[in-house]
Amino acid sequence: MDRPWTVERRLREAAPHEIFEVLRSTIERDHHARAVELLMADYAMTKLQPVGRLPHTRAPLSVYESAPGRAFGAQEPYCVPDAAAAAVTVHLPVSVRGDRLGVLSVTLPDEDGEGPAPAVIEELEECADALAHELVVAERDTDLFLQARRAERLTLAAEMQWQLLPGRSCSRPEYALGAQLEPAYAIFGDSFDWSASADELYLTVNNGMGEGIDAALLTNLAVSALRNARRAGLALHDQAYLADQAIYGQHQGTQYLSALLLRFHLPTGEVEIIDAGSPRIWRVREGAVELIELEAQLPLGMFEDTVYEPQRFTVAPGDRLLFISDGVYDALSPVGEKYSLHALVNSINETRLLPAAQVPRAILQALLGHRGSGPAADDALVMCLDWTGRQAGH
Repeated sequence: MDRPWTVERRLREAAPHEIFEVLRSTIERDHHARAVELLMADYAMTKLQPVGRLPHTRAPLSVYESAPGRAFGAQEPYCVPDAAAAAVTVHLPVSVRGDRLGVLSVTLPDEDGEGPAPAVIEELEECADALAHELVVAERDTDLFLQARRAERLTLAAEMQWQLLPGRSCSRPEYALGAQLEPAYAIFGDSFDWSASADELYLTVNNGMGEGIDAALLTNLAVSALRNARRAGLALHDQAYLADQAIYGQHQGTQYLSALLLRFHLPTGEVEIIDAGSPRIWRVREGAVELIELEAQLPLGMFEDTVYEPQRFTVAPGDRLLFISDGVYDALSPVGEKYSLHALVNSINETRLLPAAQVPRAILQALLGHRGSGPAADDALVMCLDWTGRQAGH
């Protein structure tokens, strides 16, 4: 097998739309693989879509009820032997910095029935990791992998929103993050953003008013203004002020956006937060679920020259924070029954053993069971943050 840096160099030198084909040919040559397939997680995180030339691709597989889905969920290689074919298929997660992109499936000869050697699995894992990094870069220059993620067509508003997001999960030694939006293919107003430096993590959770393109444009304006202020090094209250002025200047108070703005100090767990008419925060600490009460301030863009005052609290190692939008609380069943806080707390408890990246999808699945298959009346957003904290000496 080529050294990892050789594989990485080949992927970097390949045209963006050819990176998987280059990896496929490398694995087939070095390991005599019978088949190599890349499956991308769809926008709803419920299916794994084979990458191929549309429309000539295989049917998608379930994230929950398939062998590749098992590797995707556990984020570990999963081997499936086939004694009749004297082969074994190794399913490997394709992820970068905690962001789960898909699964690489490699079918290898297995004449003796003992499965692949640990060194072979390690080499294939290195290939999957190299592919994940190149996929993130390639998506700037080709639509191939973005198209593969689509189980159905996105609305224009949803296209705008998904392009705005930083990812759907990420992790560092101090924390793990996961977030999901619904309806995934028709989202319009809800959004989230994050950015980390050596000692700080910034999070924003947004709930824009309106529907369709108008809501997507409002959210794009707000997120761009917040990023502009953050990247200029402004304090959290100044970030809120700048975004507030940008939205008010464009809409004169006729449109506004509810938001949570947070800054986490990674060494200490101290949190600075501004609640601008926002989604709510739940904390799970030592098994107890509680709503964090905050002083609600005006939404961004409602009035001119609004002054925002940060509040503070501290997260402890082992804490889980959940950020949940109104589209979850206000969801109605087919007979008009609102999704209750009791049902939400039950859902939070039922997902307590899942990693942060899987929690939003699981909570939204429970919500879908309550709401039924009809069209959603509002967007729904769930973000989960698991806090580990910084270890001494790091």
